[in-house]
Amino acid sequence: MRSLIDFNSGWLFEGKDTVRLPHTAVELPFTYFDEKAYQRVFTYEKRFEADAGWQGRDVSVIFDGAMANAKVSLNGMEIAAHKDGYTPFEARLTGTLQPGENVLTVTIDGSENPEIPPFGGQIDYLTYAGIYREAWLRVTAPVFVGNAKVETPDALAGKKSVRARIDLANPQNLPLSGRLRATLLDSAGQAIAATDATITGATVEVGFDDLSGIALWDIVNPALYTLALTLDTPHGQDEASFRFGFRTAEFTAEGFKLNGKPLKLRGLNRHQSFPYMGYALGRSAQERDAEILKRELKLNMVRTSHYPQSHYFLDRCDELGLLVFEEIPGWQHIGGESWKDESVENVRRMITRDWNHPSIVIWGVRINESQDDHDFYVRTNALARELDPTRSTGGVRYITDSELLEDVYTMNDFILGNEEWGGNRPRTPLRPQQEVTGLERVVPYMITEYGGHMYPTKSWDQEQRQAEHVLRHLEVMNAAYGDPQIAGCIGWCAFDYNTHKDFGSGDRICHHGVMDMFREPKFAAYAYSSQCEPDDEVILKPVTFWARGERNIGGVLPLIILTNCDEVELTYGKNAPKRFKPDRAAFPHLPHAPVIITRAHLTDEELGLWGMSWEDATITGFVNGEAVSTVNFIADPMAHALEIVPDTTEIHAQGDTTRVMIRALDQSGKKLPFFPEPVSIEVTGAAERLGPGLVPLRAGSTGFWLRSTGKGPITVTVTSERLGRAVATLSAS
Repeated sequence: MRSLIDFNSGWLFEGKDTVRLPHTAVELPFTYFDEKAYQRVFTYEKRFEADAGWQGRDVSVIFDGAMANAKVSLNGMEIAAHKDGYTPFEARLTGTLQPGENVLTVTIDGSENPEIPPFGGQIDYLTYAGIYREAWLRVTAPVFVGNAKVETPDALAGKKSVRARIDLANPQNLPLSGRLRATLLDSAGQAIAATDATITGATVEVGFDDLSGIALWDIVNPALYTLALTLDTPHGQDEASFRFGFRTAEFTAEGFKLNGKPLKLRGLNRHQSFPYMGYALGRSAQERDAEILKRELKLNMVRTSHYPQSHYFLDRCDELGLLVFEEIPGWQHIGGESWKDESVENVRRMITRDWNHPSIVIWGVRINESQDDHDFYVRTNALARELDPTRSTGGVRYITDSELLEDVYTMNDFILGNEEWGGNRPRTPLRPQQEVTGLERVVPYMITEYGGHMYPTKSWDQEQRQAEHVLRHLEVMNAAYGDPQIAGCIGWCAFDYNTHKDFGSGDRICHHGVMDMFREPKFAAYAYSSQCEPDDEVILKPVTFWARGERNIGGVLPLIILTNCDEVELTYGKNAPKRFKPDRAAFPHLPHAPVIITRAHLTDEELGLWGMSWEDATITGFVNGEAVSTVNFIADPMAHALEIVPDTTEIHAQGDTTRVMIRALDQSGKKLPFFPEPVSIEVTGAAERLGPGLVPLRAGSTGFWLRSTGKGPITVTVTSERLGRAVATLSAS
């Protein structure tokens, strides 16, 4: 049978440090670093003993991802090379393994090689060098299951069907015969159908018909099924499984439909990078990002800007019901012919790796924000349609009147804010489709970026700027919801990210996210979460730090309250409470418009004037006449305590990670937004701290990741000169 062995421990990096994968070649500071620090060659070496039980088996090392230009040698002989930094590759050891000790050497080149995507121009993100995803030792029979594509034709029919094409791997070109057993399993692992097929060649096709009681995969009930395969040949037995879902996804001129029902897409773009460690955080961090997008931001879609991302992230999107737009690597620049050939292969690698994910509903087969290139994009679209005719293609551009070779015109519309550059156009959230496309007909159309560099906002920016940041996200979403020709909108972006010197705020950060790099929400995060229904979660988030003198001129008006409540009540000081409804006049199309309290709603005495005493306040949200949420503000916040909040207190041994947030709180338990003092972080026990041990708080918080080093208790101690010590305990098992 097949064995898949963790191959992540015991790597010798640069001949001196023993490391565990995932690994970043250079740990970068949070800000103001030289990104060229990782743009060179690095070497990893692993010594291991060949198992006598591998005799007669096929043995390979599978690398989930290495950045970039990886070359693999076994005992001094090169056995594999892979240019692409974002997709997996295999180094086959069979035939080169020797009895006893073997030495596997991997060199990667972090240079921005202009011969491969995304390099050759400038890119607004970093491509951190290293073997930054996991590695696995795969031991199989000489003939084994290589891949399978599972399709669910007529998924909306009463009786459903499955069609699967299974590709057999036969690297030794042995004679093929035998049988393949295919079993369909439900989410509980119970068999619901089975069939057998005779092996006559390297491709086997199986099918199931007249299936009843099948649940559709959707964003509320992401029902998953598994195709389990058992292969019997004269050369041995192999088992493999492939998870999938029954669903339909259509981009039409009237919008997007999931399982035949209209669904307005609401999403954000995601970079897979993290502070200090770059790309090199494994399964737990990848899954946690998907959970944040779905459960905290309440999105129904994410775009994997601008490259294929971890299969762990995509697996979790499948499980959560989070739709995905996945695209090939690139950023504006198109290289020469060999570069284009590699990009076409990127399409092949992306689709053949990920074609069974029900969460993925569209393939991005154009270099992000590139100019038109007819011949090149004819090739990428043709390959995508050949490999997977079940999904639409898209190609993200920011130019208008662009040639439409894809199924969906996907557009980065940054018109909001352009009025600041002059011209006669008033403040406009989105342009009409046909103004953008230049076409006489209406076509499937989706907004894939807005915001971002048009209004970068730091988590510690002045309240008025953060309020404007909120409004810009709301205005675009409102316009998208109000236009039936728009499938949906995907904002730029979910999380702040490190970038090249040519972008961002000069500190090597693009502060474009609705969350910071530690995934701590800015106010704009609640522009998205407040669009969920109250029975999912009641959202009540006033866009204020509640201070008389934080804003220009003073006061907190206009006060935006991001909420999905029917109405809110404001109580200030000893004044009588006042109730306010959502602003449907300004935001008629949003599922849940914000409440906006202006000076017209209150007399000067009801909220006080400059020079008067600043008072406590309470804001209460009501649904169906019942009070469902309350936010209290105090007038005299003082630094009171430290808070330590790990994402989980139980982690796995051997390299599992978890995020730990540190916050400075006032006496009411609220975060202090302008508390900048440093804290020291000490970790003892069965884990190590990733990142520095002395850090400032930014907007009253900071974070880090723990990585387990074995089994046992873990203690995190955080110390502030002013706030004292706080302790959190975790365990690794």
